[in-house]
Amino acid sequence: MSDHTSAGSRGAIDYVAVEESERFRTLRRTQRSFIFPLAAFFLIWYFAYVLLAAFAVDFMAQRVWGDITVGLLLGLGQFVTTFAITMAYVAFANRKIDPLATEIRQELERAEGDA
Repeated sequence: MSDHTSAGSRGAIDYVAVEESERFRTLRRTQRSFIFPLAAFFLIWYFAYVLLAAFAVDFMAQRVWGDITVGLLLGLGQFVTTFAITMAYVAFANRKIDPLATEIRQELERAEGDA
């Protein structure tokens, strides 16, 4: 049991210091700069759809082509938007977030290995 405790303290990393580091703050700022605007956009778009469905029934029931209505197109647009946002985030994360997160993780792993 004492071996486990000494091994745990040997490779101790100051995670609070890592969290307060400039690189970690940059990582969080980069992620938030993408997530918050898109989340706001999507919530506004979603609630607009719900409000239109509740209060603009005649508008949503307008036929566009055959049995296809404005409401159906906007509802399908919700799914398309969800997939588009997901694909955009994955591309953004692969390009901007993951490289920085990998650097931080590798630095921590080296520090733990050196301890």
